[in-house]
Amino acid sequence: MADGGNIPPVARLDGASTSAISRGRMALLFTVMLVTAAGNTAMQSVMPSIGTALKVNDVWISLAYSWSALLWVVCAPIWARRSDRRGRKAMMALGLIGFVVSMALCGLVLWAGLSGWITAFWALIAFAAARSLYGGFGSAAPPAVQAYVAARTPRAERTKALSLIASSFGLGTVFGPVLAPLLVIPIMGIGLTGPFLIFALIGVIALVILRLRLPNDEPQFAARGRTYDAPYANGSTGAPSDSHEDEDDEDDEDIAADSSDRPVRKLRWFEPRLRAWVLAGLIGGHAQAMIMGIVGFLVLDRLGLRDAPDAGATMVSLVLVFGALATLLAQWGLIPRFDLGPRTATLSGMAVAAFGTLILGAANDLFMLSLGYAIASLGFGLFRPGTTAGTSLAVTRAEQGQASGIVASVAGASFIYAPALGVWLYNVDDWLGFGLIIALCLAVVLIGWRMLQLDRDLTRERV
Repeated sequence: MADGGNIPPVARLDGASTSAISRGRMALLFTVMLVTAAGNTAMQSVMPSIGTALKVNDVWISLAYSWSALLWVVCAPIWARRSDRRGRKAMMALGLIGFVVSMALCGLVLWAGLSGWITAFWALIAFAAARSLYGGFGSAAPPAVQAYVAARTPRAERTKALSLIASSFGLGTVFGPVLAPLLVIPIMGIGLTGPFLIFALIGVIALVILRLRLPNDEPQFAARGRTYDAPYANGSTGAPSDSHEDEDDEDDEDIAADSSDRPVRKLRWFEPRLRAWVLAGLIGGHAQAMIMGIVGFLVLDRLGLRDAPDAGATMVSLVLVFGALATLLAQWGLIPRFDLGPRTATLSGMAVAAFGTLILGAANDLFMLSLGYAIASLGFGLFRPGTTAGTSLAVTRAEQGQASGIVASVAGASFIYAPALGVWLYNVDDWLGFGLIIALCLAVVLIGWRMLQLDRDLTRERV
């Protein structure tokens, strides 16, 4: 697992053996997440410079994302539950469509604003509206991918498997900032909006590949006879009788689970099993959202690049690349190498993130800015898979779709107002913003030390 290869074979609950997710299918899931992550971080790289070019206050740029984040919170659980009935592939495709349309429209309205066709005010309003399509429909993909993986992975391996999927975001955050300066196209006035339009095209390609290469997993028949408790047969009798399923087809592994007649209770954010993980995810997620909101403007200010938007976009991209590489180190290196469980990854990640934020707040040159952001990103790269796996392990296999929706919704909640709040505090005084981020990280460590379940309890296999 440390080298990103195949996930180890999974034992069936009835003692039989089945293959885990194949390398090809894992690559498809990885691609879905990578494309959206790369597009979003490419946008993050250029938005501070676009805001400067439009002469828009930093806080308003951050607030333009808020409506999209709110829609993400509301819609992610809905799409997650729908994926249990309609299949994971359909929701992944819907998420990619939302991403493509949103990126294309965002690029067009910002191009109109930069070209003088519309005022900066209306450009920002239209951008927020176009971005909301990603919050409303793009939120369908991550829960579906997470549920697809979690439902096919044993408890002891789930932190590693979900870390691999989470690392697709990390890899995307490398590609996005690296490609963003190269996609600033100096023809036809496209300029800083180039990354939006190019990533919309890349999203179309990813959607076509997903449609053609990932087998359809939409439930075709209502399960009859013995029902599955998981993607693997329950009990010693093997497949359920009269189920119309092809036992040799991996695509049908979770059809019975998705179409089971047994009702699954609706999960709530703060029910006892999830309360500690949701609380840690919310508090730590707000810290991460704040630092992501601040870093682009911080680089422009500390390096004196407010009057050079194109050069500023390049420097912001460079700092983000170092952060993304550190995230990959956490998710591809540290978690599998040291076999970190959810609790350990969460608590150690928050401590490291607090230290990195301290360095970032004191940085005055490119090297220290990159170092501080990299250390903070290393911490958040441990924290995110930790809380994701902890939430997944706290519930049953039949509840994985709902759990993935809660994870996505919690992540979206962190971005409703936290980036704008962080930027506003940073504009008042640098250390108001950074001080709050550090306090939130330490709060997760203190709360998590008392409330989060021990790793040995979480990863114990259950029948």
